[in-house]
Amino acid sequence: MQICGIDDAGRGSMLGPLVIAGVSLDKKNLRKLSSLGVKDSKKLSPKLREYLYKKIIEIVDDYYIVKISPRSIDASVKKHHLNNLEAKYMAKVVSKLNADTSYVDSCDVNPRRFGKEISKLSNNHKIKSYHYADSRFVVVSTASILAKVARDRTITKLRKNHDLGSGYPSDSVSVKFVTKYYKKNHTMPNFVRKSWKPILKILDNN
Repeated sequence: MQICGIDDAGRGSMLGPLVIAGVSLDKKNLRKLSSLGVKDSKKLSPKLREYLYKKIIEIVDDYYIVKISPRSIDASVKKHHLNNLEAKYMAKVVSKLNADTSYVDSCDVNPRRFGKEISKLSNNHKIKSYHYADSRFVVVSTASILAKVARDRTITKLRKNHDLGSGYPSDSVSVKFVTKYYKKNHTMPNFVRKSWKPILKILDNN
């Protein structure tokens, strides 16, 4: 019985990609993940996430990571279709890993509706969609670690040339970076999500 877990990272960020990761493995191997200490990536330090990432890819049968660019995110936000965009990419991961059952962390207020959409987009694969799936199911926690590490690596690369903080609107370093960049260049870098409300506010104020 192959099961799959899928989660995202970076949905709330003002910059960088939205990352979706999936893992698939035989149900009987879930215990190996639990004994490794796998849990929701938000409850782990960056160092521990990196360590677990390497261990996870040795244990799982397959994994798949996709990055959604700020440009694609902006196009979807303009149409109020961000959840659809995420469902579409989660369906890609489901189809690629082709497990018997896939557990997904729902970004939609209605998890059942979100699961149905992913199922429809992935040729009727069996989907179990829940809120807080990343803390309820070890297979989704595993995917959350892969997604978070992949996103952190992208942000680390960007940080080599820019002092941009974590990229989240609550981070004053990130807000300062975007404001300063726009004032100087009268444009936004291509890794910034121009449709995000905090970004629109910066554009309006400058």
